This record gives sequence, structure tokens and C-alpha cells, in this order.
Amino acid sequence: MADQVRDLAALLTQRLPVITDSPEGTEAVAVAIARQLTPGCVIALHGTLGAGKTVFAHGFARALGIVEPVSSPTFTLVQEYPFPGGVLYHLDLYRIDNSDAALAFGVDEFLYDPRGYALVEWPERIMDILPPNTLHLLLRPLGRSSQREISLLGQ
Repeated sequence: MADQVRDLAALLTQRLPVITDSPEGTEAVAVAIARQLTPGCVIALHGTLGAGKTVFAHGFARALGIVEPVSSPTFTLVQEYPFPGGVLYHLDLYRIDNSDAALAFGVDEFLYDPRGYALVEWPERIMDILPPNTLHLLLRPLGRSSQREISLLGQ
């Protein structure tokens, strides 16, 4: 797993940042990234409200063959989307104060499921308990309302 994430990070460093001009473009980037990963990966999606994190999650889900609507789990904290061979966990930690609160609702089950992919919105709330091989992406709105920059955080 560590080698896979390191290899993907090296590949993304060559290709990111990328600027998308539409939600479909953001989804396409998510599809390309999802196709490079295997179950057990955690992707931390950093960005402000409206940055396109849930749009990214939608594209990621489509790459896994998930056809049901993907919505923001702001009020439920986590949405589970099963697909043949695994499950996508879409977590929104906006309403969580810290890692203790996240652990109280069982976040570790989602972060360490070897059959799952975990997309984590507002990961800064639990940085101290994210797996060490977490892929950190920053989604940032640009000048036009539909334009986004997607970059590898820390590069």
C-alpha cells in the first residue's frame, strides 16, 4: 500500500496541479485518480466549502462502478457505497471537533478497511489519526465559479 501511494504521489506530482473548468472536469480528474488506486486507500480532500470535494467524490464513485447518487454526508458523517469487491466510504467531518469525537463514532473502521476506499472531507479535524499513507489533495475554487485547481498537498 505504501508503495502504491508513493508511486501515485510521484505520478500526480508530474500531472498536478490541474485546473478544471467544470464539475465534469473535476469528476474526470477523480476518475483518473481512482483508476490508479486499490482498496485500502484513504484520500483526504482539503478545501473550503464549495471547493468541489463532493463533486470529486461523485467522479471517484463513478470510476468504481457506483451508479447511485453521491451526496454530501454532512449530516450523516459517512455515506457507504458498496460495489462489487469493496465499498466506498465518503466521510464529511465538518461537524466533528477532533479525532476523539471521530473515534467515538468509529471512524477507524472506515479508514482501515482493507476492502474500502475512504474519501475524507475536512480531514484536518483528524490529521493525527489518518493512516500514514493517506493521499492529500487540495481542491481550490478559482476566479470563475466552475473553475477549480486540484493539487497534491505538500508538494
